[in-house]
Amino acid sequence: MADTVDGTGRDEEIEASKAPLLDHLVELRQRLIYSVAAFFVMFILCFSVSKHIYNILLGPFVNVVGAEQAKAIYTHLLEKFFVDIKVAMFGAAFLAFPFVAVQIYKFVAPGLYKNERAAFRPYLLATPLLFILGAAIVYFIAMPLLVRFSVGFEQVGDATHATIELLPKVSEYLSLIMTLIMGFGICFQLPVVLTLLARAGLIDSSALITGRRYAFVGIFAVAAVLTPPDAISMIIMALPTCLLYEASIWTVKWVEKRQATAAKAGES
Repeated sequence: MADTVDGTGRDEEIEASKAPLLDHLVELRQRLIYSVAAFFVMFILCFSVSKHIYNILLGPFVNVVGAEQAKAIYTHLLEKFFVDIKVAMFGAAFLAFPFVAVQIYKFVAPGLYKNERAAFRPYLLATPLLFILGAAIVYFIAMPLLVRFSVGFEQVGDATHATIELLPKVSEYLSLIMTLIMGFGICFQLPVVLTLLARAGLIDSSALITGRRYAFVGIFAVAAVLTPPDAISMIIMALPTCLLYEASIWTVKWVEKRQATAAKAGES
């Protein structure tokens, strides 16, 4: 009899745990559908104006060499078409990200306490802002410097020398600027990541201070991988990231002070 009761109790517990799990899966599916739909709508929008978006991305190259001298080429029949698709996907990812972030928050928020939800919201704002800051550094600083460096190798032809001029392929230029924007954007998330780890109690400010030299070496190593094989791009990415690491130490200290204050208030 006891076995029957215990068995029934276990079955009821399993059934009770299944319902919330199924609810979460349904909710997750709904949020994924909304996110994919937002990305698809933005993709269609961006593909319709992909020419204008690509001209914007060409801005650093045009500003350095001049509109009359700026030329980009494609060397096979469908190359420009596939470039337009990549541009549309790139733009759709940017435009749909705020909506996707909100969907992630709405999925996670019911499982958080009120104070945890309030603490989580600033990171939803900081993440895209830091990404945009990294993209702006690429567009206004890194790419112009890289173009000037590359143009410096051009050669004017004469009676004894051939003309050598920079004619970037549209696909290679897009891959370069997309790689730089994504690389800078990801590296600029360092304060968000470190602050979240501090809130979770996985790191503290003293550990960040102690590991500063190793962190700087790691930053330069990551910058060397994410940027083209030239020292200028690596330094442009690494130096702001090192400054963000220093800023992260201060934000982690601020988190620790707030946690200590909250702990004292709870004890009193």
